[in-house]
Amino acid sequence: MSRNETLFSRAQAVIPGGVNSPVRAFGSVGGFPRFIARAEGARMWDADGAAYIDYVGSWGPAIAGHAHPAIVEAVREAALKGLSFGAPTEAEVEIAEQLCAHLPSLDMVRLVSSGTEATMSAIRLARGFTGRDTIIKFEGCYHGHADCLLVKAGSGLLTFGNPSSGGVPEDFAKHTLVLDYNNPEQLEETFRAKGDSIAAVIVEPFAGNMNLIRPSDRFLHLLRQLCTAHGAVLIFDEVMTGFRVGPRGVQGVVGITPDLTTLGKVIGGGMPVGAFGGRRDIMEKIAPLGSVYQAGTLSGSPVAVAAGLASLKLIQAPGFYEGLETRTTQLVERPAGSGQTAWHHLLRAVLRRHVRLLFCRRAATVLRRRDGFRSQPLQPVLPRHARRRPLFCAVGLRGRICVGGAHRRRHRRHAGGGRSGVRWHGGLKRRLDKRTIVR
Repeated sequence: MSRNETLFSRAQAVIPGGVNSPVRAFGSVGGFPRFIARAEGARMWDADGAAYIDYVGSWGPAIAGHAHPAIVEAVREAALKGLSFGAPTEAEVEIAEQLCAHLPSLDMVRLVSSGTEATMSAIRLARGFTGRDTIIKFEGCYHGHADCLLVKAGSGLLTFGNPSSGGVPEDFAKHTLVLDYNNPEQLEETFRAKGDSIAAVIVEPFAGNMNLIRPSDRFLHLLRQLCTAHGAVLIFDEVMTGFRVGPRGVQGVVGITPDLTTLGKVIGGGMPVGAFGGRRDIMEKIAPLGSVYQAGTLSGSPVAVAAGLASLKLIQAPGFYEGLETRTTQLVERPAGSGQTAWHHLLRAVLRRHVRLLFCRRAATVLRRRDGFRSQPLQPVLPRHARRRPLFCAVGLRGRICVGGAHRRRHRRHAGGGRSGVRWHGGLKRRLDKRTIVR
């Protein structure tokens, strides 16, 4: 028995499912999780000593690569001064100033400890600001595990085929309207019928938890128009996309300013940090200025904030995002001389340094839950790179590649077996729904 298997057996005895987040369990992939011992740059090593080229990047935070010296040193210096104070620090002010300076929607921002906490707090704030109860979310979009948001959600709930979670009272769920992503007609109809009761609309502006779906040009602009017309709060969940798709998030890419924005992942540099912020008049409703309560003992943790500041400094270097764009394009570029194939549509579906890992006859624009998740156009395939080098990547409905600053040409060659492009094996030997090791 390998050490990975031994650790998984031990974990299952004391941790539900043997993991602390369901998507790590390999349940629908088969086999057992790889327990990671260490990581550096674009590589990770598991408990058995096997090395992997990492295209998951901790699901986004490791944008500069694992254990970047600048981030590690910032964490070390902060830890030497104290791990937690339960009081304000100068670093909190500095990171808040940076976030407000870079994201168009932020007049003020509040730090929390996770993306889930950020979205939960933003929803409460929107309800407190408007005095309304109803929120709109979109099927397949995942915004953390707050009760009101676990209704037809994405992420691990899609992986396991569960549209909602147990333990959520109907009285909570009844205030959440679930609409189809990229369906402007349904959106208009809903606002005509219920616009005066809608407190907020929360959306992943680039949907990344039901795999990677691009919003139509009309969809996001209509969201902004309808929220403005009906006095609802528009919330962009940029926990995944903030500082990943660009230095100003999706809102900077599409030119639409939401009322509130939620953040996480990259802004923590690998440490647990989240944030929510937006218009000053809305943010001033949060305690201690207003009646909407939110608090956290470890909010603005000095060590986590130090990692976040170091990460933000690295990605603001001239040419950083252009480099990510180039690496991503080269990774998924069709190899020279290859014919037009079905997977070409997949590989060209690149949304600003994210890559879709689904086999499809055409680029997907909606989640087709009624098709049983697996039917066309959303049908997962098994990628197998030519050189038998181990990759760590995400495959299936939530599957995507996160390219980081530590990836180099040699990593692309290992992934594609050539100077550019990814070679794909069309025969699906087993169903793959989540993160897996591809050898």
